[in-house]
Amino acid sequence: MYRFSNTVIGFLNLFTLLASIPIIGGGLWMARSSTTCESFLQTPLLVVGFVVLIISLAGFIGACFNVAWALWVYLVVMLFLIGTLLGLTLFGFVVTSHGGGVEVPGRAYREYHLENYSPWLRKRIKDPRYWMTIRSCILGSKTCGQILLWTPLDYLTKDMSPIQSGCCKPPTSCNYGASMMAQDADCYRWNNAPDVLCYECDSCKAGVLEDVRRDWHKLSVLNIVMIVVLIGIYSIGCCAFQNTKRAETDYPYGENRMSKVRPRWDFY
Repeated sequence: MYRFSNTVIGFLNLFTLLASIPIIGGGLWMARSSTTCESFLQTPLLVVGFVVLIISLAGFIGACFNVAWALWVYLVVMLFLIGTLLGLTLFGFVVTSHGGGVEVPGRAYREYHLENYSPWLRKRIKDPRYWMTIRSCILGSKTCGQILLWTPLDYLTKDMSPIQSGCCKPPTSCNYGASMMAQDADCYRWNNAPDVLCYECDSCKAGVLEDVRRDWHKLSVLNIVMIVVLIGIYSIGCCAFQNTKRAETDYPYGENRMSKVRPRWDFY
């Protein structure tokens, strides 16, 4: 029964080894695609896929063939992975703790303001190269095309996604009949051209950050589940490592290693 942990670790790592193949394949497929959004996601997918592949291979070899150094590498990398996931989860909760939409009187949708989000997210979204990537992604997704045929009644009764609210229309407070009135700067950035709209507005950037904040919260919950599972696998891996070390000594578990030392009772 003491080898049970080795068997469990072997099967678990065989499963994750096979699961890493479609992850790497998806990253390589995105690298060949011309779509901006997919090329933006290819690097994290490839990194995760190769890390899972290496960890699983080391754990499978170490557990099934009693290779102690492979299990040692597996445990070290697994510990690093657990620490990284824990750090990313805590960081995610910190930078996404601010934000959320503001209710608009008489409307079903909310509007979003850039100053309500964390400084780290605001600095990231204002980077011109980063924003051009996201802007191209929004244009390619045709998100704003979904509300082009809305009637005034639809704007009063229907909800919008954060990106639609921030990028596809000017702020609701804008009053274009009073040109001398002081208004939100986004009111002057708005343009009816389909490739312009409010894509350069702060409200558009805020809508993107709201989507990021919501997705990050979901990812953080998934990370917590993964951390708990990885800690359980790590504990079983420690048992498998101890079993492998015992197997290398040529002494069965529980046997006295000093069996050759015999007391001489007839010395005198």
